[in-house]
Amino acid sequence: MLKTIAGFDRIGEENAFAVLARATALAASGRDIINLGIGQPDFRTPEHIVEAAVKALRDGHHGYTPATGILPLREAVAADIHRRLGTEVSPERITIVPGGKVTMFMAILMFGEPGAEILYPDPGFPIYRSMIEFTGAKAVPVPIREENGFAFSADETLALITPATRLIIVNSPANPTGGVTPKAEIDRLVAGLARFPDVAIMSDEIYGQMVYDGEAHVSLLSYPEIRDRLILLDGWSKTYAMTGWRMGFSIWPDRLYEMARKLAVNSYSCVNAPAQFAGIAALTGPQDCVADMVAEFDRRRKVVVEGLNGLPDVTCATPKGAFYAFPNISKTGWKAKPLASALLEDAGVATIGGPDFGVYGEGYIRLSYANSTENILKALERIRAFLERRNAA
Repeated sequence: MLKTIAGFDRIGEENAFAVLARATALAASGRDIINLGIGQPDFRTPEHIVEAAVKALRDGHHGYTPATGILPLREAVAADIHRRLGTEVSPERITIVPGGKVTMFMAILMFGEPGAEILYPDPGFPIYRSMIEFTGAKAVPVPIREENGFAFSADETLALITPATRLIIVNSPANPTGGVTPKAEIDRLVAGLARFPDVAIMSDEIYGQMVYDGEAHVSLLSYPEIRDRLILLDGWSKTYAMTGWRMGFSIWPDRLYEMARKLAVNSYSCVNAPAQFAGIAALTGPQDCVADMVAEFDRRRKVVVEGLNGLPDVTCATPKGAFYAFPNISKTGWKAKPLASALLEDAGVATIGGPDFGVYGEGYIRLSYANSTENILKALERIRAFLERRNAA
């Protein structure tokens, strides 16, 4: 028998990919499947970004790059952060990574070990908990509650910190709920963290440019008092419809940057060169493509929320960010994962059951509105027909 480490018995998955695989298999068998499960923009990557990558290939950018990314791209990231957030960041603290998950992986590896505790949002992106448990650390869920507008509670978060706490993970705008935590709550969290100077913070801001209804994204980079222990996660995948390009970036405090560089060298070496030139074009080129995509997501968001609230025994809080709705299905009589499975198999609509995002996700399912309005309306009608048929049975 081959003997692997115990950590692999604890590691989890992101079930959205399992649902995607099942939806793809059903479609291949001839079924008409509408996929509202995967968090992937349905837009093409803007043409000027694609052309920048093609040009880079033609110009001979085929080799290794520095593990932390090419300097022009890190400079473009720093300039973009200053433009959007009014915050100065040195390119020497920025790493270019192959997707947002890598920053989670690195940060949790740095702080997770048996005896340590790491706080993470629940419901939240499933890789947080998966990686924490892989390291042997204790995963401590921070409840993300519908009654709070799916914003995190600073007081509740601070109350969970113990002497064993090494890292806190926060996410706003949030996956899977679409919640946006207001500035007053973030102010309160940062002020409270002054009592815990040895606790690091990882802020997942991958959806930072997708906010609605006049909400403003508040970056933890705006708080100089925590910059020496803040890890920021962001990237191109959602904002520029570049999920398959595997392009993310992270900002590290001085004491952690070299550790991140070594992890890069020991794992993926570097991000592929043409993708990095595409990243420069995305940040320095016209930004109307971003505004257009967000405006379209906003239109779809309104359709989704209205439609979900019109379904029998379903209510849906209005998401303030990202491109997910997280309707409450507890009054339907279904548990969330069986309902999501039945909707896929019987109604041809792919969604994700709330428990795939944590123990506090029961009673909810996640729908992505990164799909066309036509498909969203068709999916809502299929869900309505399914629920009415089951209610009548």
